[in-house]
Amino acid sequence: MTKLKMSSSDLVAKARAQIEEIETVDAIALVEDPRVQFVDLRDIRERQHSGFIPGSFHCPRGMAEFWVDPESPYFKEIFAEDRRFIFHCAAGWRSALTVATLKEMGFEVAHLKDGFNDWVKQGGPVEETT
Repeated sequence: MTKLKMSSSDLVAKARAQIEEIETVDAIALVEDPRVQFVDLRDIRERQHSGFIPGSFHCPRGMAEFWVDPESPYFKEIFAEDRRFIFHCAAGWRSALTVATLKEMGFEVAHLKDGFNDWVKQGGPVEETT
């Protein structure tokens, strides 16, 4: 068995120490703010199964760095908008890692600390796929 230099939980903890984390209750209060864009990093199957934050933009985790980079051939115009971007995943782990990388790139971004699962638990609005 390979011995890792750092565990995935250590990597997430390191990322969380460097980024802006939004508590669920505070994020729910921002859901209708037109200056805020929620970005869902979960797999499309997670969105289809569990629903999603109304108005959220789906960005697969593996494409985030390319979609926010204006010099990338994969750039998405939504990331050029003058908005506050809040990324999320299911539990806040994938989004913490992604947001730390995007911050290192110079992209202003925060993440939903405890993810979509806590959003649902706290009674945040959820849109279902039809």
